[in-house]
Order: sequence, then structure tokens, then C-alpha cells
Amino acid sequence: MPRQLKIAVASFAHVHAAGYATLLASMPDVTLLCADPDGAQTSATEPGQLRGRALADHLGVSYVDTYEELFAWKPDGVIICSENTRHGELIEMAAAAGVPMLCEKPLAVTRAEAQRYTALAADAGVFLMVAYPVRFAAEFQDLATAIRRNELGSVVALSGTNNGKIPVGDRRWFTDPRLAGGGALVDHTVHVADLADALFESEPVRVRAVSNQILHRAVPGVDAETAGLVQVEYANGLSLSIDCSWSQPSQAPVWGGLTLDVLTTTTLAHIAPFGHGLSGMTDEGRRALFLGFGENLDAKMIDAFKRGIRDGHAPVPDGAAGTRTATIVEAALISAAYQGGVVDCATMQVVSSAS
Repeated sequence: MPRQLKIAVASFAHVHAAGYATLLASMPDVTLLCADPDGAQTSATEPGQLRGRALADHLGVSYVDTYEELFAWKPDGVIICSENTRHGELIEMAAAAGVPMLCEKPLAVTRAEAQRYTALAADAGVFLMVAYPVRFAAEFQDLATAIRRNELGSVVALSGTNNGKIPVGDRRWFTDPRLAGGGALVDHTVHVADLADALFESEPVRVRAVSNQILHRAVPGVDAETAGLVQVEYANGLSLSIDCSWSQPSQAPVWGGLTLDVLTTTTLAHIAPFGHGLSGMTDEGRRALFLGFGENLDAKMIDAFKRGIRDGHAPVPDGAAGTRTATIVEAALISAAYQGGVVDCATMQVVSSAS
């Protein structure tokens, strides 16, 4: 049995936080402690909307009222699940306490912030991992291996989609630019961008993006873009296009999905890590039904985080990968604000207008 690890979950703001806590609580080699002081005043009573101690009690996990108490517990690692623009304060606390981190995506919404967070961890002598679980999917790993062995020919271009339901209800802050940094461009660009990063680790050099609020226009309180298309050019000459729209209907049987297509000189490779399941209709109400099966990618990511803590080796995706994807997010937001003008990633300036 590997040595017992003390893992903390800081904040329940992110929709993935409850899932992480449930997974960690089920692992015999982990002792879990959670804190969510920012959610302590939430008055919601539905399980999907609970925050703070109420959610911890619902999940049956240990809880303290402040982040100071959480870090005084001296955890071996912490998973940061606060709102996107609040990552910094928790990264600062974890670095000061010398605690390795797994931070929810995106690491930051600007390159400068991501670089600062990565430097904070490095200066403290701890690693900073970013929560991009899709790169742990077996079919992506098989694709990456085939590309590295040159079994598919030379890669020409990549195209990906990460579409989902608009995140209102359970965690409305995703549609508030003050807390999320943006909308669909911030939320769903990064997972596909991380797959390209995992394949090539090439710096993005130019980004073009367009966005709008045509989808879900009637939903109250949505202040961010709900649809977006992003095109990235990399230093290695490859290009990546991403559909990051919140275009999954609210009554769809699943949250959404992710695909990646890789065009090479000999073939077109396609993966859809969340597309495996049985589809049909329910007996009652004749509603669409999808019973997914396959790997738990969050569990594989957390296992990598735990190995990094035990072995002392920084796992990937690391702060450098998180910085490259944050660069794409920042450039995409600027480009969309200028109606699709091409943004130079080195300067974050629009270098040509949309044609």
C-alpha cells in the first residue's frame, strides 16, 4: 500500500469540485479535507447547487471553514477549484505553504497571470499541475503514440470541438466575465488546445477568434459570449481550429462532448473520448437517453497528481502547458473584441483586421 496522502480541495465553486471530492474520498490511500468559505452564504438547497459545509455534508467529506485552517492541516497536495479569476489567491497560499497544486482550468485568463502563478510554484519548490483530464484518455494516448512514431504521416492541421450546455443553474459564475474571465471562449477553448499542446508543445504565434451571444440570448443574467470559433497558428507551422460553443441543447441527455480530428499527409484521424455509450429513449416521457461508459478521466488525472506528490516529479500538464493555453485564451478574447482580427501572441496586438 502506498503511503497515505493528505489531499485538500480548496473551494467548491467549480462544477468539477464535488466530483473530485467524491473520487478522493473513495481512495483508500487518501485522507481528504475541504474548505469553501466563499460559498458559505449560498442558500441553495438542491444538491447540484450546494456550496460550503452544506455540500461537504451532502458528500460526507471532512470540512473546515477557512483556507487558513485548510493549509494549517499541512496537506501533501491541494486541488484548487475556485472561480477562474480567483485562482491567484489560492495559488499564493499553496505556494507559501509549500504544497503541490492541481489547479482547475484555465490556469489563468492572461499569459502574464499564468506566468506569475507558474513562477510562484517554482520559487516555492512545488509543482503546479493544470486540470486537463482529456489528455489522459486512452484513445488520445494511442493517437499521440501513433503521431510520434510517424505511423500516420506528417500532420498538416488539427480541428477540434468542445461543445456543451450553457452552465447556468448549478454554477452561474461561468457566464459572468468578472469571475470567469469570459464565456465559452474561456470555458471550452482550452481542453482542445491542451491536446494540441500535449502533441507538440509548440508556442502559439497567431490567434483569430469570433464570438457572439446568439445562442441562449433569452437566458437571463448571461453577460458573456455563448458561442465561439478559434483558429490558432503555432510556431511549428501547424494550425488548429476550435468550436468552443455552448451549443448543446439544455434537454440533451449528456452535457456535451469533445472531438479532435488530425489531418495528415496519409489519413484523417478522429477521436471522441466522451462519445462512447448506448443511446436510446426512456420509457417515461420518451426522452433521449445516453448511457456513457469507459474511463474515468478525472480519476486518471488525480492518480497522476498523486504519483507526482509521491515521486517528487512534476506531472503534466504543468504550468508551462497552462501558460500556453492561457496565451490562446487571452489572444482569442482580444481577437473576438476586434471582430476576428488576427492577434500576434508575442505582443497581444491585433496585426491584421478580419477579411
